[in-house]
Amino acid sequence: IVLPCGAGKTLVGITACQTISKSTLVFCTTSVAVDQWRRQFLHWTTVSKRKVYMFTSDHRQTWDTKEPCIVITSYHMVGHAGKRSAESAAVMELIKKQEWGLILLDEVHVAPAKSFRKCVGVTHSRCKLGLTATLVREDKLIDDLYYLIGPKLYEANWLDLQEQGYIATVECVEVGCSMTPEFYRAHLDATKNANRQRLLYWMNPNKFRACEYLIRFHENRGDKVLVFSDCRFALETYATELGRSYLHGGTDTRERLVLLEKFQTDDRMNTLFISKVGDNSIDLPDVNVIIQISSHFAARRQEAQRLGRILRPKKVSSSRFNAFFYTLVSQDTKEVFYATKRQRFLVDQGYSFRIIPSVDALLSSGGLGAKRYAKNLRFSTKEERNKLLAEVLAVEDTRALVEESEVADGTTGASAKKRGGGKRWGGRRNAGVVRRLGSAASLSGATGSLYGGPPKKRERHKLFRDRAEQRRQKAKMLGN
Repeated sequence: IVLPCGAGKTLVGITACQTISKSTLVFCTTSVAVDQWRRQFLHWTTVSKRKVYMFTSDHRQTWDTKEPCIVITSYHMVGHAGKRSAESAAVMELIKKQEWGLILLDEVHVAPAKSFRKCVGVTHSRCKLGLTATLVREDKLIDDLYYLIGPKLYEANWLDLQEQGYIATVECVEVGCSMTPEFYRAHLDATKNANRQRLLYWMNPNKFRACEYLIRFHENRGDKVLVFSDCRFALETYATELGRSYLHGGTDTRERLVLLEKFQTDDRMNTLFISKVGDNSIDLPDVNVIIQISSHFAARRQEAQRLGRILRPKKVSSSRFNAFFYTLVSQDTKEVFYATKRQRFLVDQGYSFRIIPSVDALLSSGGLGAKRYAKNLRFSTKEERNKLLAEVLAVEDTRALVEESEVADGTTGASAKKRGGGKRWGGRRNAGVVRRLGSAASLSGATGSLYGGPPKKRERHKLFRDRAEQRRQKAKMLGN
């Protein structure tokens, strides 16, 4: 079943579970999503809390297989191929042995991934239901869902739901941000270093000015703003300079939940910077503004999923639109090419993008009343821009990498490598070869550190010692 984000996929899954009225296993993408599904089950049904179990790194409680129950887990927990703790192994044994009345797969587009196919293979059920908003993958594995899960039963038209008021009316805007002379010169000088080029156009001072202006403008309106960045260095720099909170893949699960709860309920916190961990299964119904400062190459699915964060129905607005989706693109760089490809899925759904050609056009587009938000923007002077450029050039290339996705969405495999993405280090030119600039000490974080004792002599394996001895004896006999 394909429904846009915010159209009620979770409620559809809960309704299916209630209709079948048998033990149900639910797969989610992250531990945050697991917690949200549990809350929704308790909110919409009369099932007892004791019948709803979570299987995550923090929750490993077993259950009686003779009694009906609901078990909510993540693809990672079941698809994990390494060694497990005794508690996790006991829960996995129950999941494998039980005959489930229904298996629900949230964000089912991740199921064809090699690491997640195990979730379908080791579980037993005569009924499986997959839910997603974006039935696309960049690695062409989406067709495997037809034999892994089943055929597509229903797909809703996004614009039809928008016209009927079931999802928000979104204005999509692409803001062209010209590179400053200093940054563009450094960008051209780094033609052989793709990671460095990406970091330079993500940290473009004009992009920073546009982001700061949009945050000021929408916070003054009382909007909730979510700022996305796939690059952790750019995320932390933007958030720190603007004095806003941020979370990324390194943030602890409990801290994520606390921060998301505060963002949703505290009127004094209206902007949150977030990495790609916010692409999937994060329920923030009050958010109505998205700003993208960096993204994962040309991933169409990511574009649609991020738009989905603001598709929850909103209050009636005096203007035509009640939600806004901004993409900041550095002009005359590869980011323009990636942005065009990313927008294809949304254009196919009927959306259109309004183009603002420059930051100056953006600053003057809000009318006379909005001009006060354009005053004293950061990095407006040459001295500030040169200082920022020095900081960017001093950053190790490994800090310029795109944060690895927590879900296997098809954007980090071979298809991403063809585009220069790569799974971890930003791509590779030849198979089996990974080129990284810098010394081994700098890459390991051991710059300036020395080990105290002398290096230990490595002892050769007995097999190789025997072979070496045989060669010496043979050479000695031939010499005689």
